[in-house]
Amino acid sequence: MREKPTPVPSRAEVLVRIDAVAICATDLEIIHSGSPASIHGGLPFNKSFTPGHEYMGTVAALGPDVDEFRIGERVSVEIHAGCGQCKRCRQGMYTSCLNYGKPEKGHRANGFTTDGGFAEYAVNHINTLARVPDGMSDAEATLVVTAGTSMYGLTELGGLVAGESVVVIGPGPVGLLAVAVAKALGASPVILTGTRKKRLAIGQELGADRVININDEDAVSVVKQLTNGIGADYVVECAGTEATLNQAIHMTNRGGKICLAAFPHEAATLDIAHLVRNNIYAYGIRGEGRSATHRAMELMAAKRFDATKIHTHTFPLADLPTALRYARDRVDDAIKVVVTNRKAEAIASAAE
Repeated sequence: MREKPTPVPSRAEVLVRIDAVAICATDLEIIHSGSPASIHGGLPFNKSFTPGHEYMGTVAALGPDVDEFRIGERVSVEIHAGCGQCKRCRQGMYTSCLNYGKPEKGHRANGFTTDGGFAEYAVNHINTLARVPDGMSDAEATLVVTAGTSMYGLTELGGLVAGESVVVIGPGPVGLLAVAVAKALGASPVILTGTRKKRLAIGQELGADRVININDEDAVSVVKQLTNGIGADYVVECAGTEATLNQAIHMTNRGGKICLAAFPHEAATLDIAHLVRNNIYAYGIRGEGRSATHRAMELMAAKRFDATKIHTHTFPLADLPTALRYARDRVDDAIKVVVTNRKAEAIASAAE
């Protein structure tokens, strides 16, 4: 822990007092290897960089002429604010901003290219904020980014419509909420594959019509059986191994789509010929563009699914090292670990 100056919001920005932040696997990669963060054109080490990107909080100060939000409002944040001027940003694909990592161009990705949420305060562009309903807990509000990522992959980029079949490979946080989002949007059937029984059970609670433990069953064969032999319309690949990537290829039907949601650590040998012969579309996803978090927030606020089922552990900010260890080593089968800013809460209570 170290003291840093409280940031000051500028035009179209607000200062967020961070009340809770969830730990993402990408945070762990940034902390231990630097990638995929890029600060001042290089890795974040020794640059006084603060990671963390899945956070929520309370508006504490407004930038000049900001009237879209009020001090005291609870908000959840998106990671990315694009430059607003490149081709991708104008399409709403600001997570693929062509000026990514160039703050001088207006781009910022909190926790990736600019300071993030493992702190007491952060500055956010107003375009990245979504109001948190009164009945939603702080911990649940930190999960909106995860749900929004799944939403973006299935709907905005994938074009999912009700009645289409979806397979999710890998019951991590994004995979489990992909099950929930797919079910809430009317996908049928929704199938989840993995190896951890407890996580597969959570997937069922979130709406999976069928779970497949790949230690016991052949995932491709079961998916084919459940889809009248043709395969799934969509596969969301959240594991990132060579084996699961090829499973995704072979369980997708002709003209179907594969959403690549994991960050593989090694190059993989894939059956590209099968993709080509069967007109299968594969697309990568990073983050939650086109304001997908707002739609995810609405589904969560309407209780269309209970995202808190993936929240397993909570620690105060002072215990961040322990929280990171739980997330990294999956202590007690940790899925989503949330860190709360107890000091911020105390300050807020004293002010009242």
